[in-house]
Amino acid sequence: PSVSAASILSLPLPELSKKLRDGSLPPDHVFYAYVGKALQLATETNCITEYLQESENQVRKAKLMEKKGLLYGVPVSIKDSIDCQGHDSTLGFIKNLNKPAAEDSVVVQVLKRQGAIPFVKTNVPQSLISYDCKNLIFGQTRNPLLFTRTPGGSSGGEGALVGGGGSILGIGTDVGGSLRFPAAFCGICAIKPTGKRLSKRGVMSGVVGQKAVAAAVGPLAKDVESLALCLRALLSEDMFSLDSTVPPLPFNEEVYSSTKPLRIGYYETDFFTMPSPAMRRAVRQTKELLEEAGHTLVPFELTNVDHIIFNYCVRGMFADGGSSFVKKFKGEIEKGSTGMFFWLAKAPQWLKTLLSWTSKPFVRSISFYLSQQLWDSASTPLTTSTFPPQDFCHQFIAQWKKLNLDVMLCPMLGPAFGIGYPAKLSVAVSYTMLYNALDFPAGVVPVTLVTDEDEEQLKGYRGYYRDWWDRTLAKAFRGSVGMPVAVQCVALPWQEELCLRFMKEVETL
Repeated sequence: PSVSAASILSLPLPELSKKLRDGSLPPDHVFYAYVGKALQLATETNCITEYLQESENQVRKAKLMEKKGLLYGVPVSIKDSIDCQGHDSTLGFIKNLNKPAAEDSVVVQVLKRQGAIPFVKTNVPQSLISYDCKNLIFGQTRNPLLFTRTPGGSSGGEGALVGGGGSILGIGTDVGGSLRFPAAFCGICAIKPTGKRLSKRGVMSGVVGQKAVAAAVGPLAKDVESLALCLRALLSEDMFSLDSTVPPLPFNEEVYSSTKPLRIGYYETDFFTMPSPAMRRAVRQTKELLEEAGHTLVPFELTNVDHIIFNYCVRGMFADGGSSFVKKFKGEIEKGSTGMFFWLAKAPQWLKTLLSWTSKPFVRSISFYLSQQLWDSASTPLTTSTFPPQDFCHQFIAQWKKLNLDVMLCPMLGPAFGIGYPAKLSVAVSYTMLYNALDFPAGVVPVTLVTDEDEEQLKGYRGYYRDWWDRTLAKAFRGSVGMPVAVQCVALPWQEELCLRFMKEVETL
């Protein structure tokens, strides 16, 4: 009763961790302030799957710790698919219930060694291959800013909990935008590092054996400085000794704190998914502010994004024609956002050929999927799914180097869609998934809110293909005045600190 929860909850992470480490705030006060807020958020948004009871013992033990790590006493939320000893990692599948993890994932072990207190696990969509957040075990998670909207996915429970203030730091994963969608939709920050920068041991995947599109583990928080603090803590000797496949690259303080002007590439559209008026405005305004602050901005032209999305991203994810992915759903009822995918994966070849021709004028996705022979699993067994799009990656880097860029400013899908729309709009992952195929670090920073004028301009939204997808996308963007819109900040592989430095610059401006 004597603790002012509101004053604890209002502290940004760097300040909170400082007070915990110098002893001016006791860990149990902080812990119960967040447990109370998390409980309230769980009631409103249905974002939590499990309370980690043992966290109470950890709080008691924390008081006795002699060496106080960087995250000493900080309560942290963990995505369902990241192993915590004694708890399920369900991925939203009923068959994974009552199969508790034998040990903590490496990321959770490192967090604990740094003094953090993992206290809840959070909701995900079934299979993780969706940017909504719903499954048959835990139900639908809602956006804390507007309950009729999705919080994004697949780290949707994290987005809702951190976005609503029920957790100060969350850990999620990203294979096509799964950290960046929840952050953008819930008005917070996140960074997807290069795939191997943080350990993935003990992190469950939605698609087995897939290496062509790089998955990554990363943090979500209210601000960029909190993400930097988290990466400082994780990129430690503990991480490198627990998982020797992680390159021993400690956090580069010099790059992060540098103030020299940047040379920044930018684009407003990928010419595949037409941006909403608010997305375009977010990039333009950010570009202008960066120029005023003394940075150089250079237009960057994206080409052939449709080819990249279908040939590298979709075929890379499902190189065996989707057969191993489909097997995961055996005995499960809900198919959620992957319904059409299943139907196509199981259809006979003659039907696919026919559909490929007849669907061309209506839905580019179906005709493209089918015309690319994505579904011929005999031609690409799972073992050959390791075809990283190297040529494409080298071409992209060559274009980047030719312009002598440090970083890139890109659109981020937004505002948050109504619940149910992500299932109909897998097309809209083009802005994020590009950087999983390239395996570049990419973060999101909220920069503006949807205005009445944006809403008015949306009436003229037609899309590039004017197909069913584009018409549905226009509906998904509607009715969002006051919702946050973010931009994406991107750097070359292994340059997480530069990416964060750029994100900090955007956030400050």
